[in-house]
Amino acid sequence: MVADESTCYLDGNSLGRLPRASLRAVADVMEHEWGRDLIAGWDGWIDEAQHVGDLIGRAALGAAAGQVLAIDTTSANFYQLCAAALRARPGRSTVVSDAANFPTDRYILEGICRDRGLRLVLVDDFDGEGDVSLDRLASVLNDDVALVTLSVVQYRSGALHDVAGMTAAIQRHAALALWDASHAVGVVPLEFDRWGVDLAVGCTYKYGNSGPGAPAWLYVAAHHLDALQVPIQGWFAQADQFGMGPSFERAPGIRGFQVATPPIVGLRCVREGFRMIERAGIGAIAAKAARATAMMVSLHDAWLAPLGCTLVTPRDPARRGGHLTFHHPQAEQLSRAMRAANVIGDYRAPNQVRVACSPLATSYVEVWDGFARIRDLLSSGGHLRAAPPSSRVT
Repeated sequence: MVADESTCYLDGNSLGRLPRASLRAVADVMEHEWGRDLIAGWDGWIDEAQHVGDLIGRAALGAAAGQVLAIDTTSANFYQLCAAALRARPGRSTVVSDAANFPTDRYILEGICRDRGLRLVLVDDFDGEGDVSLDRLASVLNDDVALVTLSVVQYRSGALHDVAGMTAAIQRHAALALWDASHAVGVVPLEFDRWGVDLAVGCTYKYGNSGPGAPAWLYVAAHHLDALQVPIQGWFAQADQFGMGPSFERAPGIRGFQVATPPIVGLRCVREGFRMIERAGIGAIAAKAARATAMMVSLHDAWLAPLGCTLVTPRDPARRGGHLTFHHPQAEQLSRAMRAANVIGDYRAPNQVRVACSPLATSYVEVWDGFARIRDLLSSGGHLRAAPPSSRVT
């Protein structure tokens, strides 16, 4: 849905638009399932986290059925899988991540390593393009490393990591690789099964267009399903769930990673969002994203670079995801002025602006018009007349 035809919405990498189908799906579950069926609705709802997980897997992750669960938040899933991975590698004391990784991931790792007396190694970005090279990762790998966790696409720069190559390097030391695909799922073709990925997590509310706070997902490769144990032993992971027995006996397969009741209303939004991805095809979606990102790079170079902007995202199309980041000394003021001009991007302290073409919802015209308005703000000095710093920019 388009709230205002004059809006150039270039922030689908942070929060996707509302699909009309989601309105109908939520109304249907509220009125015809919960409203009519009451508790009998659980006959159909009980396995919804697995069904929607399978949809996400085949539509966007390159994952066969039975390896993806749509549940909880990205942060909760990340904690659960980190803990399970560390439990599976006893005697190892090192965890590796990226100094530029998404804050929640780094914060959770800090807490886990502090509580367990482990060493956290954060790899720095030395090439200035916001990603970790395979050579740089290899330099910190050894047989004391239990877990390596990185993002598929860097949240700031939009840089795309070599998931297959880096996973193979990690596994050569018998460590486990956990990928956060939040900024990649639904815009970058992913082939988790073919690449040999061990574990992954991600959200659904960006390119998945599933709504604010929508349920997240976790992926566990088939050969790890019965070998890993998450720390929270919820009743949905109990083998005989409704036997209500005195002790926990883990359910086999992906169900053993589910803690509690699936959020049915939220899952319907996830279902509709990923049904659209499946119908459109991730290949076609990624192709549009690549064309639009190349267009944004060209417009940046032609219009914004002469006005003091510097591209942060890698120029090599093979090394970037779906969003573009540029630097400007007055990025915060510019972001506020963009909002006032109905160009919605986002600001990242201290001096970066992120923009994206979310392929299912954003038109090339929106990209062109949005960049034209940014150019006009900078050339006229209009960005310096933006709202004061007390107003909120997200």
